[in-house]
Order: sequence, then C-alpha cells, then structure tokens
Amino acid sequence: MLSQKAKYALRALFVLAEEGTSGALTVGEISERQKLPPKFLERILLDLKNRGILRSRRGKGGGYALLKPPSEIFFGEVVRIMDGPMAPLPCLSRTAYRRCDDCPDEGACPMRRVFSVMHKATLDVLDGTSLADALAGRAPELVVTMHEAA
Repeated sequence: MLSQKAKYALRALFVLAEEGTSGALTVGEISERQKLPPKFLERILLDLKNRGILRSRRGKGGGYALLKPPSEIFFGEVVRIMDGPMAPLPCLSRTAYRRCDDCPDEGACPMRRVFSVMHKATLDVLDGTSLADALAGRAPELVVTMHEAA
C-alpha cells in the first residue's frame, strides 16, 4: 500500500510540475494548494531535494522547484525515495534482496512465481509513468496477464 508520505510527495510534485522547472514555490504555497500539513511536507520536500528531484533557493523568490523536467520524473523513483523497496516479498527486491526465512527453494516457490508477475507489472507501470504522463492524462498501457494471453 502506498504510504501517506508517498502520496503527499506525488501531490507536491504535481504542483511543482505545473509550475515548470523555472518557477519556485514555497512550502506554504504547495501546502495551501494541496491542503497538506506544512511541517510534514517540508520533510518530504527535503528528502526529494537530497535525492536529486528538487532544487531549493532561499530568500525572495525562493522555494522549491523541479530539478529536471516532469517527463523525467517517474512514479517508481518517487515511491522508492519515500517508501523504500516496493517488492511484496524480500526475495523479489532488487535493492533489498533477502531470501525468505521460511522458503526452502526459491526456484520452486509458487508464491514467488505469482508475486513475481504482479511485481513486474507494478514496476512496469510505476517506472514507465512520469509526472508529465499523469498530468496529461496518459494512462499506463494495459498489462496483459499470462491468464489473458492463454
């Protein structure tokens, strides 16, 4: 499940994407437009800045702005920054792989096979959908499951 932190991050990024890479908005302006708690939002924006998604400037005309175009910021990247690995099982994670304690054989695990298909479909959508896509109303392509293809 997507955390509140990740949802707020995406909502803030939508506002900044609409401003473009040249305009900067303060925490207060973003908070007001999206009805987000300012203190929590400030921590989220700092995380996004530290991970290369945003830039910030102090003083008059300062605030936060996108560091790269909305077409280059993908949902998967933002969710990983906010929530960490997205794998439903530790044995499927690319960044935090860990063998399941109760699994004698990953290669023969029926649970792993099913969740692997679901995980791949999720990553295809999140890593293939940018802020620009979402704002333009472009829906991710439909995923054809193995069952539908048969």
